[in-house]
Amino acid sequence: MEQFWQRWLAANREAERLRDWKPLADHYAEDATYGWMYSPDEHFMAVGREEIRQYALGTEMAGLDGWHYDYVATVMDESNGMVIGFWKQRAGITDDHGREYEVPGIGGSWFGYGQDSAGNGRFEWQRDWFDLGAAARTFLSLAESGKATPGLLERMKTDGKSQPGHYRPADLPSTVWPPVVEEGAR
Repeated sequence: MEQFWQRWLAANREAERLRDWKPLADHYAEDATYGWMYSPDEHFMAVGREEIRQYALGTEMAGLDGWHYDYVATVMDESNGMVIGFWKQRAGITDDHGREYEVPGIGGSWFGYGQDSAGNGRFEWQRDWFDLGAAARTFLSLAESGKATPGLLERMKTDGKSQPGHYRPADLPSTVWPPVVEEGAR
């Protein structure tokens, strides 16, 4: 699990460098789920590696070119096959005082780890959390400063609810809590 996590961190750094998160999908099981909550009435959920690639790591990351998500602490539970990574969300853009724009507060990802039939590590599910209000405030501060990228400005115009993978809670294709946790299997 530790070796897989180190490969994941290296792949994240490479994705940030390339400004393309889609290759990270290769770290997920074919039937993995990946979701988060935007608000009590709006959730995001990708089901399957290709939806994760296309939506979670594709359309949901649009406009965030140059941003980085530095994992600053990790907790592993090998007996339950779970990893929690806490990250800071930073824009890669500095303000007039030389400070990098950052979404304040704690963000993170909760992963379910497993292995395929060949013994290769894979994420079976992932759930993220972040403060949407703090993220919106950071986006607006960037826009008001004149330093926001055209991609971020375009993203800010997008109606999230009309995008693929956005659901009302009653319509989610997978549970908010990862299925194995919801069922009490882990």
